[in-house]
Amino acid sequence: MDSPYIFGDFDAAEFCLFAFYAFFIGLIFYLRREDRREGYPLEDDVSGRLEPLGGLFFTARPKTFLLPHGHGTRTLPDFKRDTREIAARRSAPMDGAPNEPTGNPMIDGVGPGAYAERPNYPDLTIEGTPRIVPMRIAGTFAVARQDADPRGMAVLGLDGVKAGTVSDLWIDQSESLIRYLEVAVSTGRLPRKVLLPMTMAIVDGAARAVKVRAVTAAQFADVPVTASPDQVTLLEEEKVIGYYGGGHLYATRDRQEPWL
Repeated sequence: MDSPYIFGDFDAAEFCLFAFYAFFIGLIFYLRREDRREGYPLEDDVSGRLEPLGGLFFTARPKTFLLPHGHGTRTLPDFKRDTREIAARRSAPMDGAPNEPTGNPMIDGVGPGAYAERPNYPDLTIEGTPRIVPMRIAGTFAVARQDADPRGMAVLGLDGVKAGTVSDLWIDQSESLIRYLEVAVSTGRLPRKVLLPMTMAIVDGAARAVKVRAVTAAQFADVPVTASPDQVTLLEEEKVIGYYGGGHLYATRDRQEPWL
C-alpha cells in the first residue's frame, strides 16, 4: 500500500500549503519593489531631505521600457528628483501642513490643479495617428440622433454667465466618445478657443446650454490653450484638466473656506 506521506508525516497537502506561503511572501516583495519604480526618492515633508529608497529588498532595479511609436526609451527608477518650483508656501512648519498658493493656483498647478509632466506629444492610436482630434477632422463620427448636439450651445460658468459657445467636439477615435468640447471664448481681451473636458460639462439640451461648475465665465479666458488647433498633447491635456480641477477649490473664495 502506497503511503500518503512524502517523508515522515509531511504530506502533499502540507507541501502545497508551504509552497503557497513562499509564493505569497515573494509576491509581496515583488510588488513592494515595483511600486517604487516611479515617484521616488521620497522627500521629508518639513526639511526637504531625501529619504532612502528602502534597500535591496524594497527598491526595484532600473528597467528600460520601449515606448510605442518610436518615442524612444525610458529607464525607471532614474533616482532623479523633481526640480519644478511650486508657487506655494507652507502654512505651518509641521508634517501634513497644507501649502498656500502664492500666485494663480489654477495655472500654477497647485493642490487639485496639480499635473504630471507627461510627454509633450499627442496620444496616438494603434495605427500611429493622433487619438483625440476635432470632429471636423474625424469625419466618420457623428452625434447620435437621440442625444443633444452641444455644438452651437452657450457655455455657462458656475456664476451663470455666458463664457462662450461650443464650436466643435473633440473625439477619442479609439474609444469612440467625446473627450472635450471646443469652446470659442467670448470673455477676456482676445478671442480664443479652449478645451472643456466632457466629464466636467453638463449638457442641457432643453436650455440649449452647457453648464460648468468648475470655473466662472471670466476664468475661461485663462484656460491653457493647445499649440496646435487640431491636436492636443499629453502634457497639454494634463494642464487643461488640472486647470478645471483646481477650479473646484480655487475658483471662488468661499470654496476655500471650511464648511463648519
